[in-house]
This record gives sequence, C-alpha cells and structure tokens, in this order.
Amino acid sequence: MPKVGVVLSGCGVMDGSEIHESVAALLALDRAGADAVCMAPEMDQMHVVNHATGDVSGETRNVRIESARIARGRVLDVADVSAQSLDALIFPGGFGAAKNLCDFAVRGAACEVQTDVARLVREMHAAGKPIGAICISPALVARVLGKTAPGLELTIGTDPTTARALEEMGARHVPKEAGGIHVDRKNKVVSTPAYMLAKGIGEAASGIEKLVAEVLKLAR
Repeated sequence: MPKVGVVLSGCGVMDGSEIHESVAALLALDRAGADAVCMAPEMDQMHVVNHATGDVSGETRNVRIESARIARGRVLDVADVSAQSLDALIFPGGFGAAKNLCDFAVRGAACEVQTDVARLVREMHAAGKPIGAICISPALVARVLGKTAPGLELTIGTDPTTARALEEMGARHVPKEAGGIHVDRKNKVVSTPAYMLAKGIGEAASGIEKLVAEVLKLAR
C-alpha cells in the first residue's frame, strides 16, 4: 500500500485548504488503495476569513489544528515528516497554499515557502518520488524547485498573470483546462488547475482523480 502525504493548509478556500479539492484527493487515494498521511505546518494562519462574508476577522487559528477538520482527526506536523517515510506527496489548493504554506498570494514570484514544507518538497524530488500539485499549489512547487529542477513543467490553468509568475520562478507553464492534468515525467511532478478554472466540484474532481492516478503510477 503506497503511503502518500497530503499537505493541508487549514480549512476553507479563503484562508486554508480548499475543502472540495482536499476531499476529492483523499477519496481518490482511498479508492486506489493508498494510505493518505495528512500533515500541515504547526503555525498560525496568515489571517482568518469569514467565509460567509469574505471579511477578514480578528481571530487567530492554527494551520495544523484547522487542517484536522478535513482529516477527521490526526494531522502530523510537517516538521516531523521526511521523504523517507512517504512514497508520494500531494498538495491540495485553496488560498492557504498561497498564504500559509507560502506567501505567494502577497509576494507573487518573490514568495517564500514555509521552511519545513520547502524541505520536504526538496527531499521528495531528490529521492525521485512524485509530487502532485492542485490549483494554486504549483506556485509553491515552482518556488522550491524552479531553479534546481531542470525543465520543471507545471500548470495552473490558463491565467496569464499566475503563469508568468511560475515562469519567473523558473518553471515552464503548460496551459490546461479545469479537468486536465500535466505530467512532468522527468521531474515526477503532476499538476491540475481544479478550482483555478473549475465551475463545480465535479469538474475539479475530474482532474484531481487523474492527478492521483498518475502520481500513484509514478510512485511504483
């Protein structure tokens, strides 16, 4: 049974992991017979957003504790996980991937990736183990690997501004539609636009299911 790390960034599209994308990835992994290992950094969120109004509240919430809402309980601290214990790694999207796992939402191509998340991505790549990136999360993969993984290819869909930022970070952007995926076989990185373009959960899940299938193939 392959062991696949799923890196969460909180709970909720506006300030954490996109819930539909996270559940679609976890469901696809379960149906494929993989063991999903949920994890998140032990840190405060950049901010907390009221998802009913879109307003930023004055609350403080912990990324790992909020991620436990999606994982239905136990979520490892990314700091305690190494590539040695995993066969593959998957990042759901949501603004948390661009606010908490890195600060791409604020700094664009000049962003910084959370230390333990960056370390785990580098370890996985160095070990030749596949990485799946959903929605906006290819941005953090591009930031970590863009200058060191020759020919890194990723998709975030068709948005020219975000695509340009990925290319500034050293990746090559490949346009794809919502349910499509791009497979960089050389670097073992699979990406899908999901809610960067999807108009509903079915369209997003279609690409995520394909991504999970390819990640598991690359993990064999």
